[in-house]
Amino acid sequence: MVEGGKSEIGRTDAGPGGHRYMITSLDRTHAGFYRCIVRNRMGALLQRQTEVQVAYMGSFEEGEKRQSVSHGEAAVIRAPRIASFPRPQVTWFRDGRKIPPSSRIAITLENTLVILSTVAPDAGRYYVQAVNDKNGDNKTSQPITLAVENVGGPADPIAPTIIIPPKNTSVVAGTSEVTMECVANARPLIKLHILWKKDGVLLSGGISDYNRRLTIPNPTGSDAGFYECEAVLRSSSVPSVVRGAYLSVLEPPQFVKEPERHITAEMEKVVDIPCRAKGVPPPSITWYKDAAVVEVARLNRFRQRGDGGLQISGLVPDDTGMFQCFARNSAGEVQTSTYLAVTSIAPNITRGPLDSTVIDGMSVVLACETSGAPRPAITWQKGERILASGSVQLPRFTLLESGSLLVSPARISDAGTYTCLATNSRGVDEASADLVVWARTRITRPPQDQSVIKGTQASMVCGVAHDPRVTIRYVWEKDGAALGVENNPRVRLDKNGSLHITQTWSGDIGTYTCRVLSAGGNDSRSAHLRVRQLPHAPEHPVATLSTSERRAINLTWAKPFDGNSPLIRYVLEMSENNAPWAVLLASVDPEATSVVVKGLVPARSYQFRLCAVNDVGKGQFSKDTERVSLPEEPPTAPPQNVIASGRTNQSIMIQWQPPPENHQNGLLKGYIIRYCLAGLPVGYQFKNITDADVNNLLLEDLIIWTNYEIEVAAYNSAGLGVYSGKVTEWTLQGVPTVPPGNVHAEATNSTTIRFTWNAPSPQFINGINQGYKLIAWEPEQEEEVTMVTARPNFQDSIHVGFVSGLKKFTEYFTSVLCFTTPGDGPRSSPQLVRTLGGTVPGPVGHLSFSDILDTSLKVSWQEPGEKNGILTGYRISWEEYNRTNTRVTHYLPNVTLEYRVTGLTALTTYTIEVAAMTAKGQGQVSASTISSGVPPELPGAPTNLGISNIGPRSVTLQFKPGYDGKTSISRWLVEAQVGVVGEGEEWLLVHQLANEPDARSMEVPDLNPFTHYSFRMRQVNIVGTSPPSQPSRKIQTLQAPPDMAPANVTLRTASETSLWLRWTVGVVGEGEEWLLVHQLANEPDARSMEVPDLNPFTHYSFRMRQVNIVGTSPPSQPSRKIQTLQAPPDMAPANVTLRTASETSLWLRWTPLPEMEYNGNPESVGYKIKYSRADGHGRVLSHVVLDRVEREYTIEDLEEWTEYRVQVQAFNAMGNGPWSQMVMGRTRESGTAPPEPATPWLPRICGRDTPTFVSLPSGLPKGTNLEQWFYLTFQKHNHIEDLEEWTEYRVQVQAFNAIGNGPWSQMVMGRTRESGDLGDGLAGQSQAAARSSPGAGLRQVLYREKDSDPQPRVWLVEGNSSLSVQLTGLGKYVLYEVQVLAFTRIGDGSPSRPPVLERTLDDVPGPPMGILFPEVRTTSVRLIWQPPAAPNGIILAYQITHRLNATTANTASVEVLAPSARQYTATGLKPESVYLFRITAQTRKGWGEAAEALVVTTEKRGDCPWGWGGLKGS
Repeated sequence: MVEGGKSEIGRTDAGPGGHRYMITSLDRTHAGFYRCIVRNRMGALLQRQTEVQVAYMGSFEEGEKRQSVSHGEAAVIRAPRIASFPRPQVTWFRDGRKIPPSSRIAITLENTLVILSTVAPDAGRYYVQAVNDKNGDNKTSQPITLAVENVGGPADPIAPTIIIPPKNTSVVAGTSEVTMECVANARPLIKLHILWKKDGVLLSGGISDYNRRLTIPNPTGSDAGFYECEAVLRSSSVPSVVRGAYLSVLEPPQFVKEPERHITAEMEKVVDIPCRAKGVPPPSITWYKDAAVVEVARLNRFRQRGDGGLQISGLVPDDTGMFQCFARNSAGEVQTSTYLAVTSIAPNITRGPLDSTVIDGMSVVLACETSGAPRPAITWQKGERILASGSVQLPRFTLLESGSLLVSPARISDAGTYTCLATNSRGVDEASADLVVWARTRITRPPQDQSVIKGTQASMVCGVAHDPRVTIRYVWEKDGAALGVENNPRVRLDKNGSLHITQTWSGDIGTYTCRVLSAGGNDSRSAHLRVRQLPHAPEHPVATLSTSERRAINLTWAKPFDGNSPLIRYVLEMSENNAPWAVLLASVDPEATSVVVKGLVPARSYQFRLCAVNDVGKGQFSKDTERVSLPEEPPTAPPQNVIASGRTNQSIMIQWQPPPENHQNGLLKGYIIRYCLAGLPVGYQFKNITDADVNNLLLEDLIIWTNYEIEVAAYNSAGLGVYSGKVTEWTLQGVPTVPPGNVHAEATNSTTIRFTWNAPSPQFINGINQGYKLIAWEPEQEEEVTMVTARPNFQDSIHVGFVSGLKKFTEYFTSVLCFTTPGDGPRSSPQLVRTLGGTVPGPVGHLSFSDILDTSLKVSWQEPGEKNGILTGYRISWEEYNRTNTRVTHYLPNVTLEYRVTGLTALTTYTIEVAAMTAKGQGQVSASTISSGVPPELPGAPTNLGISNIGPRSVTLQFKPGYDGKTSISRWLVEAQVGVVGEGEEWLLVHQLANEPDARSMEVPDLNPFTHYSFRMRQVNIVGTSPPSQPSRKIQTLQAPPDMAPANVTLRTASETSLWLRWTVGVVGEGEEWLLVHQLANEPDARSMEVPDLNPFTHYSFRMRQVNIVGTSPPSQPSRKIQTLQAPPDMAPANVTLRTASETSLWLRWTPLPEMEYNGNPESVGYKIKYSRADGHGRVLSHVVLDRVEREYTIEDLEEWTEYRVQVQAFNAMGNGPWSQMVMGRTRESGTAPPEPATPWLPRICGRDTPTFVSLPSGLPKGTNLEQWFYLTFQKHNHIEDLEEWTEYRVQVQAFNAIGNGPWSQMVMGRTRESGDLGDGLAGQSQAAARSSPGAGLRQVLYREKDSDPQPRVWLVEGNSSLSVQLTGLGKYVLYEVQVLAFTRIGDGSPSRPPVLERTLDDVPGPPMGILFPEVRTTSVRLIWQPPAAPNGIILAYQITHRLNATTANTASVEVLAPSARQYTATGLKPESVYLFRITAQTRKGWGEAAEALVVTTEKRGDCPWGWGGLKGS
């Protein structure tokens, strides 16, 4: 037999020495393992296997290969693959020369060539020669070309690397030797050393081949372990490298226990054949029968035990044969064998059936015990009918394992003769007996366990079925003693055996047994009677402070009498700080006698009481515990809304709000503020605020422009609380303290100076460098500077800037300064620079005449203001007025500043011109007229001022020139009073006109629109300026369109067809009005001041003036724009009113805060409402309204006909404002009529086309302020008309006046409301209309469920003079909106506003909805549900009961859950049972209708017909 399935590949010969198997024409396919099978009449055996090996050698793989390696690295060249058996001897060659192993060359056990620390000469062609030493074949491989790269680089050391690591190796014990190898590389290779370790212990023996190989001779089990190869580079700090592998030593199998050589067993018995072996690894056991594998997994009667033995059950004759046990592992195999013989015996009935009598319904066993082999088959017969056998079994007839017959239950028809037949292959045996069956008396309707409430009646039935000819007698017992029915009038026995007990009490509790006595048999059934009552109050309640937990109180009590019904729960109530009692825990474990109340608030006192609850109801409350006070604790929450804001460059203002009240843990004593430099390893500084009402602090004496980390913590008598999160803030910027460095200035042309400088060190800038100011001024004129601002350049070290527009050829002092937002730093040292020349000079200065005679006069002048170069002289010329042919010209030296003109004609007017000269030529001429012999004088004032062409920004002045002073007028001046006109008001120069001596009118530009002006004029000649003219009449410039758009435009929904638009006008900027907000007197040395009484969260820009005894200075430059911090609101909501809405609700209205009173971010503004009973009973409740523009709220869930007091306050992110005045209101008495509809007002729409003007009605409600008239334009996506419901619109606003329109504001979006929504924008007059025309008598009452019905329902009222109607058919506990409108044949009037909100009364709720069982197990189920579709009130609790469906309701388990519960898990159920679950909801009117569902406790959901709950009503 060839293992692996091959057969008939050779032939078998028999000889004197035994049998041989011969293989002819041997080839590679004949290699494998062979076994010999020996057979005789006893069976067959497998002999040991024999391996046949066939030597062969294939060819190397084709193709030349190339391989490269970096210089100094190891080259690993793997031998080409070749198929061969046995493994060939391999020799490596390089360029024809054999390569022997050396310190640099390693040839591994796998014939891999490894060249260590490669160098350039290692490059070449390598190949291998393989020799098969069995058949002598010799093959040579294709060459492998190796290239060495990166040659010529530095020979840096290379850390050790293990190239060929040791491999996990297995060897059979007794092998001659085993070798492990490890090849490593490093540079320098000479310092590489390889160490071998076993399980961490250094080895010294068996190491060879330059320490690359470890040889272990004759390995045994002790040689097994973990071997490590460590490569070390000696005399170097480079870490060593370690690799390891496991050596496993295998041991061939050895038998520990073998079967006996011969085993005998009877048929159908069980036999165990032992076989246990050991070895490494543990051997596997395989069984063979007659040389065939015993397939244990497929044969049910065969089982292989854990120790390897074979067990055979139900032996049959075919089991006889040779059994072999083979033990195999990877080290070998052993086998042992045994012979199994199976025997047989004829059947024999050793114990036969006996004649028997049984009562109908009872069980009976007819015996039939046998012996024999094989085991006899048993058959029971009644007559010819087979009742039970190995293949047949009728109902009620059971063949037992012993062979006996069980008849259960017996019936009258079962009477007769029964025969037992025992049969096997050796024969048959039989035995018979007679069975007699009697009819039986039995209780068919037994009494059931009863659980009744004290004082009610209990009834127990006892129904009996019996033979009519048998007389029966009833006997009732209680707790085992006969019940005296005759002497107890409360106990009555019916003739049918039922027992009735009236007026039950605790003495009736016990077990009641009904006994039935008769000749047909006796029967008895018992049931327990339980009388339930309310539980007693828990006893001895004691409350003490917990010693193990903070903020906890231990409450203990004694368990009360449970009223003969298991307690369902305890209800625990608590009173905090003498407040009314409130339920703390609605469901305390009924088994508990103590509870730890956690989460209490320190520094508050508590009192407790509790009551027990069973299924009858809730018992009396216990006595109140002594009041226990919790000690104070440090605050557990930090102060809130901590805000820091830099106030000056050395101060920061901090604001905060106290911690939440429930975290203050006592009376606050104050606050600790700690602060330090942000990001620096410095300690904290502390400030202690000892007044808890103070919630701000100004940190002073800080470092300029420095970032600080600030934290705030509150403290009380118990200690310091939690610090707030770190708030970082910078002190404000200061001005630089040093000037720029290396300043250099030079002129680049006649009007420009170039500056270069270096930035000052950042540490001296004291803020953010905003840039540099380049300054130039003429000597002696420091007040008149030319300044250019240069942006900072953070990339270049040298900054460059230019100042242009300077005077030509003029000396300037130059300087540079650095500035920050607060101001300028010091200037650099002034440098004197002259601009370049290059153009003709300007006009000479102060041309004047003196010593005027008939024939001569003296002309004087000054050097030109703009020399534009070196003056070379002056040219002076004169001529008679308008007679150029009389011109006389003289040229004067540059030092001459006066000249006497002679040869003039007396009383003649002359024009005299003077001009300066440079190398570029003659400059601008200065000219004037003068009469010889007549000296010039000051001019007179202009007269006859007239105003025409009045526009928004200009007017035209007509005037008559005044006396010219005997010389020409060089300039006209216009002065004006602006805004306020009158004596003593300031005159401002608003315009001047030069070189127009003949002017008689002029245009005055750059005026302000719609502003009052009064003008006056002066005229100027060479002598000076005239007095002013008489003021003109007061005029007002015309209007002009606004220059800016409205700001802060917002759009909100008002109603279904209207939107509410708001905007503001004016921002901080040029042209805005400046108001005096503060003044400080008698502080001449002040350098800073606090400006009080500002508005919170408001933008400001400041400027200052200083005052001395002479007057007030001009204003300073405006400061930067800032915004003050937020603060709590300063005022309470106004016009608070409270009206009755229904029996349980009040309607509160108020006027929202004006926007300027928000004192903070509008998004954080809202309102708080607090309300309580006016008599002081009950708790103070509150509600928060988060909408800042909300103006009404309905307070619900109040008590009927009860007076309440209500207050409203505004709040923002910083805190709460003051409370409003208290208002009082009373809820309605049940059944009273609703109040009359109110009549609100709204602006009326007066036009249908755009533009649409909105006007207000003439009769405005009292207190209404008309803030603005406004003009609206609606732009819709299609066409323009009255607004539609639920439509989005785009809206813009512009200001306009009689002249025109200003710019449009930013566009805002808004959507009208859906029909039926509430809003302030709908007006109606229905109530007024109904009362003014009672004769009409036609009205509609519109009503709908608030937030549910999309459209109102209509109730028609005709001819009702009482103006009232009762609406019926409404839902229970539903909030309705009710409106009334009158209508005529023309149409409907407007519905009354606002709608009356009225809620119907509550009732018991409907059944919960949607019961599902998402998780069903054998002992537990989880059910979920939804609230009732008709809650009919506020749900207070849910009650869940469950019981076996076959039992009565008295056995149900009850659980009461909180109103928020939506799921429940029932545990401890019986597997595979049907349970009925009932869920009921509770309102204050009581428990409502129940919902029921059935579920089967099973893991197989598919088999459960009620898997998702079979619902049914109750």
